[in-house]
Formats: sequence, structure tokens, C-alpha cells
Amino acid sequence: MNFNFDTVPNIIFETGAASRLGEIVKERMQRPCVVTDKGVIGAGLIDRALKSLKAAGLDYHLFDGVEADPPAKVVKGAIEAARVHKADGVIGFGGGSSMDTAKVIACLINSSQTLEEIYGMDQVRGARVPLVLLPTTSGTGSEVTNISVITTDDDQKMGVLGPQLYADLAVLDASLTLSMPRHVTSATGIDAMVHAIEAYTTKFKKNPVSDALATKALKLLSSNIQAACDTPDDIEAREAMLLGAMLAGQAFANAPCAAVHAMAYPLGVHFHVPHGLANALMLAPVLRFNTPAAAPLYAELGDVIGANATGDFEARAESFVAKMTEICAATGVKSRLSEVGVSHNVLPKLAEDAVKIERLMKNNPRPVAYDDALALYTEVL
Repeated sequence: MNFNFDTVPNIIFETGAASRLGEIVKERMQRPCVVTDKGVIGAGLIDRALKSLKAAGLDYHLFDGVEADPPAKVVKGAIEAARVHKADGVIGFGGGSSMDTAKVIACLINSSQTLEEIYGMDQVRGARVPLVLLPTTSGTGSEVTNISVITTDDDQKMGVLGPQLYADLAVLDASLTLSMPRHVTSATGIDAMVHAIEAYTTKFKKNPVSDALATKALKLLSSNIQAACDTPDDIEAREAMLLGAMLAGQAFANAPCAAVHAMAYPLGVHFHVPHGLANALMLAPVLRFNTPAAAPLYAELGDVIGANATGDFEARAESFVAKMTEICAATGVKSRLSEVGVSHNVLPKLAEDAVKIERLMKNNPRPVAYDDALALYTEVL
């Protein structure tokens, strides 16, 4: 059996670690660009970290202009701000959008390449500056992945993939997730579960290390998402969710995602549906569609989440899909496209866009044609 597995070289998992961030990063950088969004600033999540950077004598620049599904123009502005500051390192602090933006800044701050020139696989040339990432949600796993997803000026989702996008250090502090509202906790948690499921069932690059991480992640996430939603200050549940999201991130960085993600992206582009919620909306229909091809693997995942089914692979797989649907519904996450403003007449455009995302669709256990995609969107309208 031949496979490759890559991940970040250093991880600190410690509740409260953000309050000693300066001590943690001072050997790596002296003039960091700290990348975040105004929501993180407004919630006060970053205050302890910034105080720590100042106490360590670090001359940081704070860029707080990150937007969801980071638009190219915002990313370019962040790169320029980091250059003006003469930053010698980048700290991404926030959700996936902040961390994705931070990765690209670290790659381009000292580069002659443009943003457009690094879209795709392994297009980044040369080294980047030191990069440290701190997630404030338990979903994207971006702190341990080698991909950044940017929204182009013409509203297309473009990925930047390459080894330079792995951070030097991921700092996971569950206290940063305590103030997440229920709808964010549910959507990001389901996003992380999708990462685990799709990594375990991916058509290409499935490997035993990702399998082990994916099953552990799915166990942690499925058994703690309800507590995290119902009791936001349950630190043990929050730690379990953060750990699960990270493990799922490591899994799908090496065993890539598939049709759920491909069908979620157009919802973000055309209707600005948050990425986690878009994945939650498309999960059940894609699982049902995939069952004829993925039944043995879904049966195994059913055991992981406590579906406790008996019978043949198909019966156990159906129990897995039913259990996942039940877990999602219990969090209160939206389940119909109409609830996020999607109307019937745009479904053909969504289906057309989804099947074009070959990077993801090729990994799906079952091929998805245009008519299939249209039927899947229609199913949850």
C-alpha cells in the first residue's frame, strides 16, 4: 500500500493558549501581521492575544478587514497592508476565511507572483514567511490544511493548494469558541463532520492515516455537537469539537472532499450562504445519492456514530444516513434551500456550476452528472 500524508509540523492544543500568544510566536516573528475579521474584534476574542503580543515586545499590525468567502480584492488589500508594515510573519486568527486569507498573505508578501498566478495546485513559488493559525470556530480545519479558497472578482471559487499553505504552527484554544452562537456551532460542526465523511469515502487518495483521523473526528463531533449547541459554555464539549474539527482537517487535506462540498460552493457564491450551512443543507441528499456506491463505507461510519444497525451493507448504510440526518436536525440547523433564499428558477445554474468543480466531483464515490445535481438541489428546495 502506497500513500503520502502531510500535515502541519507543530500543534498546540491548550485551552487558554491565546493569552500567551506572544510568548509562543516571538521566536518565529517580530513584526507579525495579525489577520482577522470585525466579528472577532467585536466579540473581544482577540483581546488577550493582542495584549500578549504587545507584552512580548512584538510590533504587530492588525488587519481586521477579512470578509466571508474572502473576496480577491480584500485579500489583495491585506497583502499590501502586510507589505507596508514590513511584516516578517503572519498570524491568522478567526474562522476559515481569516485563516485562508492569512495563508495567502504569508505566501505572497515577499513574492513577485500575483494572487491570480497562484490559483490551482502547486503554483506557489518560493518560500513564505512564518505562519501561525488560531481557529475560533470548530469547523473548517483550515489551521491544518494546505488549501485556501478565494472568491474571484467574477464570483468564482478558486483554490490555492500547495505545501506552503501548511502553517508552521496551529494553536487550538477552545476558550475562543465559547461565544459561538448556536447556528454557527451547528453549521461549523456539521461542516467538520462532512470533512470526516468525505475523507473516509473519497475515491482517490483514501489512506489508513486519514481513515483513522476521520473516524476519530466523526466520533468526537457526532457525540459532542448537541452538548456544544445546547450548553455553549461546556468547555469539554467545545474542546472535543475543536479537536474533532482539526482531525477532520488533517484527514481531508490528504484524502480530499467530494460532492457535498462541490454542491455547497455555488450556494456560497450566488446566495452568500455560509460554507458550513451550505454543507449541512447538501449533506443528506448527497449521502442518499451515494449510498449505492458507498454502502460498505457508510456502514462502517454508522458504527462510529452509534447508528447500531444490523443487516447487510445497504441496510446499515441507510441507518447511517438516517442517524446523520437526525443529528443535524437536533442542532436546529436549516434543512431547506428555500430557507436561505434559493428559488426554483436558479437550480439549473447551481447544478451547472457544481458539476464544473471537477477538483471535488472526481473524488465522489458515485459520478454526479448535471441531471443528478439538479435533482439533488430540487430534493432539498
